[in-house]
Amino acid sequence: MFFQRQVFKNHNKKVSENMWKYIKKYLPYAVLAAMFMVGEVLMDLLQPEILSEIVDNGVLGINNNGVGDLGIVWKNGIIMIVLVLFGGLCGAMNNVFVQMTGQNIGNDMRKDCFRSIMAFSFSQIDRFGTGSLITRITNDITQVQNLVSQFVRGMVRTSMLMFGSIYFMFRLNFRFGLVVLCAFPCIVCCIIVCLHKASPLFSKLQNQLDKVNSIMQEDISGIRIIKACVKEIHEKIRFGKANDELIKTQLRVLIIFAFMNPIMNAMMYVVVLLILVIGSFEVSSGAVSPGTIMAGITYTTQLLNGIMMLVMLFQNISCGAVSWKRIKEILNSQPQLKNGSFSGVTKSKGKIEFRNVSFSYEGSNHVILKNIDLTITPGETVAIMGATGSGKSSLVNLIPRFYDISKGSVLVDGVDVREYDQTVLREKIAFVLQKSELFSRSIQENISWGDSCAELPSIQKAASIAQADDFILSTANGYDTLVAERGMSLSGGQKQRISIARAILKKAEILIFDDSTSALDLKTEANLYNALRESAPHATKIIIAQRIASVRQADRIVVLEDGQIVSVGSHAELIAGCKTYRDIYDSQMGEESDING
Repeated sequence: MFFQRQVFKNHNKKVSENMWKYIKKYLPYAVLAAMFMVGEVLMDLLQPEILSEIVDNGVLGINNNGVGDLGIVWKNGIIMIVLVLFGGLCGAMNNVFVQMTGQNIGNDMRKDCFRSIMAFSFSQIDRFGTGSLITRITNDITQVQNLVSQFVRGMVRTSMLMFGSIYFMFRLNFRFGLVVLCAFPCIVCCIIVCLHKASPLFSKLQNQLDKVNSIMQEDISGIRIIKACVKEIHEKIRFGKANDELIKTQLRVLIIFAFMNPIMNAMMYVVVLLILVIGSFEVSSGAVSPGTIMAGITYTTQLLNGIMMLVMLFQNISCGAVSWKRIKEILNSQPQLKNGSFSGVTKSKGKIEFRNVSFSYEGSNHVILKNIDLTITPGETVAIMGATGSGKSSLVNLIPRFYDISKGSVLVDGVDVREYDQTVLREKIAFVLQKSELFSRSIQENISWGDSCAELPSIQKAASIAQADDFILSTANGYDTLVAERGMSLSGGQKQRISIARAILKKAEILIFDDSTSALDLKTEANLYNALRESAPHATKIIIAQRIASVRQADRIVVLEDGQIVSVGSHAELIAGCKTYRDIYDSQMGEESDING
């Protein structure tokens, strides 16, 4: 419960817009990673000069009248091996600290994103879309992790390889250094052109990945209806089109870089050729040794590796920047429903008032509810009936403040719902939704969501009231039976009864059933309501239903039509005085007769 309160309180503070908030916590790891990378690259840069010494004096014996010296070969060879081993150790430690930096930053971001999503209103979740939220909290955060890791590792290695190679080339031979320096701007221009063409595609790529994930999520959730309607081919085609668009964009990016790599390789081979040409003239004049030419070619190769790493680094930066922008949209999204501060004790328990309430969904001009005035007293059972689209669910969704009203006020126990701390308000209410939501856990754990401290006897009692105890005990493991994802292993009626048991276990002051007994047979439903009246006589009960049999025993029945209350009264009063209710009753006479019989 404390965690729920913190979610709402913490997200009233603005989340920092820059990545430094996450990096600074793990900056020591990043600094250590950079230091070890300096050691690794420095060892690589020292190798060509030592190799030059081995070739010139150890093998060719240039300074010893053409007589090679095996001692020089052994000495410098051992030095090279030691440097390689030390460089390898530095590289391994660099990888350790890079991973510690990137993984921890990604872990913190993912947790913050999830907390933000948990604080979103329904309309915010609808606006982002489930598929997009999943992509952002998985793929986008992975891209940002790669950005951080590659930046810490790649920026140091690339900079040292490129500028170190150029520096050592000038040390070896001034002309060699000039050749490399002249080619450098051409190579950089090639990188800039390619990145300029590829960068806009990264954002498009992530949006297309959103679409693929959305289709995947929808189709897995609705696999039963897809099979029932024999729409597998239709969905394969829809998914295929979205995936083809994703692959097409990915290929465009890959093709850009595929053309860039050979162009850059060609440039570097031209540099190598020029070094060989210049070196051949200088070797013949005695100004340059063969070992120096070999060292120059090695430095040129290292420079090429550095440039290729720079390309990958810029590619990761471009992808990561797009992903970071998408993550910031989640982190910087303030909860649309501003949390109130009221958490005190109220005089009444379960009183609900609608005062001149009108409501429209965000971004829609269609008014769902119009000038609703209704008072529900504590302990009263009130049913709500009306045609599909008349605003029944919208009305009860305003009580726990799933949405904010457009006009008027909704009061619970004399306090406007907008003034409540949302956790305190929702603790007063147990809500059974139209669609039963179950989790991939045991039946006992699913019911205990109503009260996490409840013992098994309390859970069994709630299940018995919900008419679920018998079928639960008939399963292989009873209350320990695992529920498949989204409750797929249970029938519609079984899922509804478990959801109702969860609400009953909460022992809330207000119970709301939003058409949550539609999958129950009439006898089971009647037994449920009878047991509920006996077990929770003081709780206020609101029942949305389509069947007269479900509501006729209510203290009052509210009839909605086109978002307005057209009549309120008992079953007998409405039969006598409300044409809309009478029409519903007449259409269900056969069913009513069966119940009476």
